[in-house]
Amino acid sequence: MKIQSSFNDDNVLARFYGKSSNFTTIPNRLFTEYNVKKGLRNEDGTGVRVGLTRVSDVVGYKVGEDGKPTPCEGNLLFRGYSLKDLVANRKGNAGYEEVCFLLLFGYLPNRKEFEDFKRSLSSRYDLPDNFLVNEILRDPGKNLMNDLQTATLLLYNYDDNPDSTDVYQTLLKGINLIAKYPSIVCYSYQAKNHYYNRKSLTIHYPHPEYSVAENILYMLRPDGSFTTQEANLLDALLVIHADHGGGNNSTFTDVVIGSTGTDIYSAITGSLGALKGPKHGGANISASRMMKEVIDDIGYTDDKDRVREEVEKILNGELYDGSGLIYGFGHAVYTLSDPRAELLRGLCQRLAEEKEQMEKFNFYRLFEDVVRETVSEKRGKPIPTNVDFYSGFAYSMLGIPEDLYTPLFAIARVSGWVAHNIENKLYDGRIMRPATKYVGQSLDYVPMKDRMPG
Repeated sequence: MKIQSSFNDDNVLARFYGKSSNFTTIPNRLFTEYNVKKGLRNEDGTGVRVGLTRVSDVVGYKVGEDGKPTPCEGNLLFRGYSLKDLVANRKGNAGYEEVCFLLLFGYLPNRKEFEDFKRSLSSRYDLPDNFLVNEILRDPGKNLMNDLQTATLLLYNYDDNPDSTDVYQTLLKGINLIAKYPSIVCYSYQAKNHYYNRKSLTIHYPHPEYSVAENILYMLRPDGSFTTQEANLLDALLVIHADHGGGNNSTFTDVVIGSTGTDIYSAITGSLGALKGPKHGGANISASRMMKEVIDDIGYTDDKDRVREEVEKILNGELYDGSGLIYGFGHAVYTLSDPRAELLRGLCQRLAEEKEQMEKFNFYRLFEDVVRETVSEKRGKPIPTNVDFYSGFAYSMLGIPEDLYTPLFAIARVSGWVAHNIENKLYDGRIMRPATKYVGQSLDYVPMKDRMPG
């Protein structure tokens, strides 16, 4: 659907746009000349530090005495605890709930605190009266991330004091969002599938005794059934995606918007918009689609040479989207390994064994090995497998449609967004306002009658 205009202005605006390039181009050399960090990145690719946090740490390299980064095995720390330990020591299928507590309050709960917090979450699972019918089912959207943004803003209207930015009130509002996001996402998917694909509409109300991961599977599946191993993998995915430092794009967006003193609903809505982008939360969809095209081309072969041919085709822009990028590999911070991918590989293998999908899993392992070997040879340095390579595979084994990949990421990450939003309110409080360097011309005003015809 085109944006409507009162007259046929396509050619007119296209002419203006073409002419504008003469006045708006910024040469790359100017970024170097003025020492401006393009994309908030240093020359070596590392991110420019823009804040301090105690919520989480992304460890991808070590800085030597000479100040230069040195590759190392990756690690992700939540409040100082290694992600590997948090995943390995989860309480049943409620590891995500424990990590939410950790991110929000800064310490690991004892058993009573853990049970009390789970009850606090489950008591908030249900949506407000009439929200499901009036805000979700009545007019389904085409994109679930847009639906989640809309629903987040609409929850503002159901809050008795929505503009309060008091830290404790922000915490309560944030926990409410964490609890309600699974229902909003699952119902939005069911509504879209019913409205656009003419599928039967299935609505399961959240089960108060189920964990977040269990409820997602329960609400998504027509029969509401799931295995313990399935819920365990989804719970691990939620834990893995719960936070990723203060510098990732969506968390940075949350803190920037929150620093203006606006409400939590507006800040989180901005984060959702950032996460929706294919360079951020949508990257696992690209990896999944790439692998589908490869598998359609050569099947689940164990022939390493054939796999290498496919990898070379992708690198040469002859396969998939022509970009020359192999999705699911490489990372802005991690150098030797992405701990999230390392964890997911083992979890995926266990579910693949249960579901008798080892042929597919073994192909993914072979493809991973060949990519890392091939790209390392070409670049002269190692390349890590990142979380996006295995997360799409994990979702596919769980029978979760592609539409839901990024919204599930959002369900997990909202806990981190809330934690960083609160931390910024506690320890900074100033509006975030970086600077830019003007590199345009200084011109004298010309009256319209004296301007050259276009």
